Amino acid sequence: MKDLILSVDCGTQSLRTFLFDSKGKMWAFSKIDYDPYSSPYPGWAEQDPEIYWSAFLKSLENLKVQVDNFQSRVAGVTVTTLSDTMINVDKDGNPLRPAILWLDQRKNFLNLRKRPFLTRLSHILVGMDEPFIILQSESKVDWIRNYQPDIWKSTDKFLQVSGFFNFRLTGKPVDSIASQIGHIPFDYKKKSWASKDNVSYMLFYVEPEKLPDLAEPSTVIGKITSKASAQTGLIEGTPVLSCGSDKSCETIGTGCVENDKANVSLGTMASIQMTSKKYFEPIKFMPAYPSVMPGAYNPSVSIFRGFWMVTWFKNEFGFKERLDAEKLGIFEENLLDEMISKVPAGSLGLISQPYWGPGLKMPEAKGAFIGFGESHTRAHMYRAMIEGIGYALLEGLMKIEKRGKVRAKSLTVSGGGSKSNDICQIFSDIFGLPVEKSEINEAAGLGAAIVASVGIGMNENFDIAAREMVRYSQKFLPNSANHELYQKLFKVYENMYPRLKKLYGDIRKITNYPEIKAK
Repeated sequence: MKDLILSVDCGTQSLRTFLFDSKGKMWAFSKIDYDPYSSPYPGWAEQDPEIYWSAFLKSLENLKVQVDNFQSRVAGVTVTTLSDTMINVDKDGNPLRPAILWLDQRKNFLNLRKRPFLTRLSHILVGMDEPFIILQSESKVDWIRNYQPDIWKSTDKFLQVSGFFNFRLTGKPVDSIASQIGHIPFDYKKKSWASKDNVSYMLFYVEPEKLPDLAEPSTVIGKITSKASAQTGLIEGTPVLSCGSDKSCETIGTGCVENDKANVSLGTMASIQMTSKKYFEPIKFMPAYPSVMPGAYNPSVSIFRGFWMVTWFKNEFGFKERLDAEKLGIFEENLLDEMISKVPAGSLGLISQPYWGPGLKMPEAKGAFIGFGESHTRAHMYRAMIEGIGYALLEGLMKIEKRGKVRAKSLTVSGGGSKSNDICQIFSDIFGLPVEKSEINEAAGLGAAIVASVGIGMNENFDIAAREMVRYSQKFLPNSANHELYQKLFKVYENMYPRLKKLYGDIRKITNYPEIKAK
């Protein structure tokens, strides 16, 4: 009986595999952790792609223990992964160098392609000249082409991690349209590789023959090969379906199939995202990405470091909680939640701006805390940091609503931060909207299963699949007094960047230093 979907979610710090049925019941789950990246030079972030594949094989062994002979019940396999993490492979799908992650900060200033005069003039007029140069310098394609020309010459395909998995499983270099997010020559509005007149073609040029074939989400792109079957234990001939990015899967995995509901993803990169049948750019020149739902887009705004800041806080200020958690046999986050609950809404006027990683249109931005006083403790600092992420995402939602002429009536939450009820309540109070937490915390894995369930006919369409497979465990309603306070503090937050912009620029000039480049 083919009644299960094997969905794979390969992330920055771990790989997770799931077995779901058509009703959203999770029959098995496995998580394999690994170091997120290696950094041979300051600012670099690389990963051996074989670590992802080895984690996948280990996770399948764990599923065997939970569901006997599960391979015979798998009707389809689908893979969602981290985005903007590229792998150079040869004609057999073997990696030629470590993957360069989305976190990588290396720059390339060699052999930059010149823009036509009128094109550059238009960028200057709309304030996009420096962002264009920054984007061009971040092109990992050009970095490899300039510093490792032999690698680039030997590259048969330049793939996202999802494309790498698809190649390994099916023997075909095929990937989903909804997975093409990053520094690549992709036209997000047309959902195709960029033509010569598209700006991303100029920014991130890749020879067309090195790009994978593209498929619509939820389509069968191939079948498990005999070689993949021998490695994985999956049955040869099992369909493999195209999926989409982890953020897009999270959005549908929390039931956001219409534009009256937005998903707040509280992961390493925090984001707020909707599903829209209309293409629009929440921030000018920042595209809406293709949704895993055919004909739809995911307009979104991201906070680059997001809930990575929680890890930063634990490492820099949470030593006591770490020791206490070890003694009590509990997670550090449980004690951090206790810190939040002891601090009133608004953190006694302490406000943070979570620009730990500057945005494209704010290259000089830095993180900041304002409003310190003698009454503030580490607990106030931690809560203010969480509130600051909330303010930044509220600002993002307001941009989405204004540009798209839409209105969110409720929010869903996903990602590691959503495990905390205190954080969910803070976000409900800041936004002034109901916040729903999914029954299954692993929203990306569930979203991938929803995509596959439609593709293999387990569910008739995405609306039905989401209705059948997504369930909520808790609903948080805004506290009116807290919301009123947050509205006032948000007005202060909105003025932080404009007031601090010049100072950020001064800091940038004073502390700027040459980057280390590869030999």
